[in-house]
Amino acid sequence: MSHAKGSRLEDRLLPLVLLPLVLLILAPIARLLLTAFDSPSGWGFTHFVKVFSAESTQTALWHSLFTAGTGTLISIVLGGLFAFVVALTDLRNKAALVFCLMIPMMIPPQITALAWTQMMGPSSVLLKSVGLAPPLGSPQPLYSDWGISLLLGIQHTSIIFLTLRAGLRMIPAEIVEAARVSGAKGLRVWWQIIVPLSIPSLAAGTTMAFVTALGNFGIPAMLGIPARYSTLPTLIYQRLAGLGPSVLSEVAVLAVIIGLVALLGVVAHKTFLKNKGFGLAGSSSRPLFIALGKWRLMTEITLWAIIVVILLLPLAALAMTSLVPAYGVPLTLDTLSLKGWHEALFRQPVTIRAFANSFILAASAALILMILCLPLAWLMQRRPSQLTKFIDAIVDLPYALPGVVLAIACILTFINLPFTDWSLYGTIWIIFIAYLARFMTVMLRPIQSALSQLDITMEEAAQAVGAKLFKRLRTVILPLVAPSAAAGAILVFLTAFNELTVSALLWSSGTETLGVVIFNLDDSGETVMASAVSMAVVAVVIALMAAIQLLATKLPKGVVPWQN
Repeated sequence: MSHAKGSRLEDRLLPLVLLPLVLLILAPIARLLLTAFDSPSGWGFTHFVKVFSAESTQTALWHSLFTAGTGTLISIVLGGLFAFVVALTDLRNKAALVFCLMIPMMIPPQITALAWTQMMGPSSVLLKSVGLAPPLGSPQPLYSDWGISLLLGIQHTSIIFLTLRAGLRMIPAEIVEAARVSGAKGLRVWWQIIVPLSIPSLAAGTTMAFVTALGNFGIPAMLGIPARYSTLPTLIYQRLAGLGPSVLSEVAVLAVIIGLVALLGVVAHKTFLKNKGFGLAGSSSRPLFIALGKWRLMTEITLWAIIVVILLLPLAALAMTSLVPAYGVPLTLDTLSLKGWHEALFRQPVTIRAFANSFILAASAALILMILCLPLAWLMQRRPSQLTKFIDAIVDLPYALPGVVLAIACILTFINLPFTDWSLYGTIWIIFIAYLARFMTVMLRPIQSALSQLDITMEEAAQAVGAKLFKRLRTVILPLVAPSAAAGAILVFLTAFNELTVSALLWSSGTETLGVVIFNLDDSGETVMASAVSMAVVAVVIALMAAIQLLATKLPKGVVPWQN
């Protein structure tokens, strides 16, 4: 009897322990809305009318919609091509292809933009070194709406690829064979059978790609600001950087506008899929597999050529720029120099500090979220209630909303802590709290999925022999969900390590992250040093991904995120 009472007591205390998670998500969003709708004359749309009627807001909104929409279409074309071929055919070296395709998503968007600007334009070290650079004074073609759209599309191709591939793997071969027996052949099978069955996963990926592109700051900032082409994230950054906290009400309205557009995208996705479901009863004895035959070599050449263009050439241009004494000088044996590397990595204390800050923030966020999300996922799965359903409904919000929205919300919430004279604004803690809120769902959802597949009898057996709640979580649940938790931790670390959108608005002297340092170096004209730091970051990311990939055969299934 006392055993049962102890268990019930733990179950009552658990929601109280997890209540801060609700506050972590709800408090900033609520504070943002309060600021946006508050005005000297009372609650209303006064700020909205003033901000939205401004020509700069309408222009930035249109630019955001155009670049995010066009970028998403590019992502669909590239991601869809790779997903269909990799998931459904007998392509060789799939693991290497997937690994290379994942790198652009793991590289910060500002590095992607910097690498591409080094590959094109009249000052390109790569083009100068091979004698193909356009004349000096020629425009940089990427400083345009189409340039921003192109790089947004490449940056988010992996999102479409991962979600669509997961859906394609669920298509049973028997369905296609039945269609062929009925007389369907060639493209008709693909168009009438495979494409309709993949619509739900493609729509999910499309929504994620659009929302992520809408809130992307690095690419529009690196390519748009020099061209005076503003999107909503860059407009918010410029207003806050130029005028400081005095414009918090204005930027709160801008943040709400971009948040509403993102949420409309999510609602449109759910509405579209409402009557588009296809039930596949039971499990397939074998997945769909299509032999390419004589087209296999040509297909492989095409896909690897795309990898060369979107990944290897830009990184080669970035590396070459980091090895010259000044930007625009052709790279030869005589001009080869490590001065930029030495200056950026060893003489600039801000770079070393940024590496330390980014590593500590990313690792700490991954660890704390793993500790928080295990009991939270257990509570949702084993003790469902109105509270857990509410948490489940809102936990995706900080990740679904653009990063600038969360950043502004955190500034408003933590610039003055209630009932104290303390402020977290300008400290590393505000960045850390924002990371916890933003990446919580990245950790929670894999653990939640793993828990839903566990047999509850194992936990009941441990409880029957006297194991209390937290001991059961530590000794029974954690070992079984460890692969999924590890996959979530890897994604949180790699994403947070290179994050810019949130930290660009929250950093101050001493709390710089790597994304901020690269952006600031390029913005101040130190292109060679910016390229050197970028290449160092790329090297770290690829080394970490390669180490995880090499250990994949020795790790439990599900640990490597891009293989799931």
